[in-house]
Amino acid sequence: MSEFGDAFGTAVEGGLFAKAVGRGSKGLPEAAELQAGHFDEGACLNCETALTGNYCHACGQKAHLHRTLGAFLHDLLHGALHFEGKTWKTLPKLALKPGQLTRRYIEGERASFVSPMGLFLFSVFLMFAVFQIAGIGLSTPAQFGSASRDITHAIENLERERADLRAELSAMEPNDPERSETQADLARVEEQVTTLNSLPVMGPGAKGQTQWKSGIGWFDKTIKKWNDNPNLMLYKLQSNSYKFSWLLIPLSLPFVWLLFFWKRRFRAYDHAIFVTYSIAFMSLLFIVISILVKVGAPEWLSAGLAFIVPPIHIYKQLRHAYDLSRFSAYWRLALLLIFITIIASLFIQLVFFLGAF
Repeated sequence: MSEFGDAFGTAVEGGLFAKAVGRGSKGLPEAAELQAGHFDEGACLNCETALTGNYCHACGQKAHLHRTLGAFLHDLLHGALHFEGKTWKTLPKLALKPGQLTRRYIEGERASFVSPMGLFLFSVFLMFAVFQIAGIGLSTPAQFGSASRDITHAIENLERERADLRAELSAMEPNDPERSETQADLARVEEQVTTLNSLPVMGPGAKGQTQWKSGIGWFDKTIKKWNDNPNLMLYKLQSNSYKFSWLLIPLSLPFVWLLFFWKRRFRAYDHAIFVTYSIAFMSLLFIVISILVKVGAPEWLSAGLAFIVPPIHIYKQLRHAYDLSRFSAYWRLALLLIFITIIASLFIQLVFFLGAF
């Protein structure tokens, strides 16, 4: 079931990315003439419509195509860094004028900007790549291990240390100046042994402790997995959060709709664009904050970005995307901040549930 969930999450994400980035081609006609890597086209190679300009008027493909390694490298850099020139126009708008970007996209300016879903998936992929390179967050398979085994090993070491301290203490004279220090060390070790023995993990070192059970099968199964191997479960939780991050969009839509349900001119599509652009910005902001923390930037800078920028950004996007007054934007912002807490909680619970199977 876990493999199915991972496959489903990856498949949906990949499908969304493919649809967001662009349409596929039918392949190259075998009869297409090549001269030094350049096609000699009289008709579109994608849909075979007669060409009358630089682009096919039927499917939008470029009229003149290349079949050279240089063209491939150009497409690679273009796709990864440029998004056909839209990225560097979209990102400043997203950061500084998010409401204007949202409204212009809703009203039909689609060719000028990166689509909300394309930008959202790009930000998620970038976040995962940056975290992997910087070693932020995700555990590695080498860190996976049984909690029962680790706790048992720790208790055994502490018990040996306790036996040594007791032997050392019994060999000391009553007025030995080091006696009080040895007694303090013994008390510390005994406290640690007691604490580890009290943990609800089954195993030789757990002194027969039994796990608390709720009677709910999947929930008890999940708790057992967390107890047995917390590193692996943390990895799965973070991995599922990445794969199923797109679920934040449908989870958010009903809450945004509640803010405008009596205004008939705003439709579900408008809310979807608002939500997707907003989540994309927050993902990019989280990447910046994580990198700042990783490189040792001042705490006030990271904290300021984390707690001050999001509400300001949401306020500006609300006000200009929906053409609101300051008062209308403020009270909706207050409600939306509460809703965001609920949405985050629902998403974490959903990912936690997916990790149980």
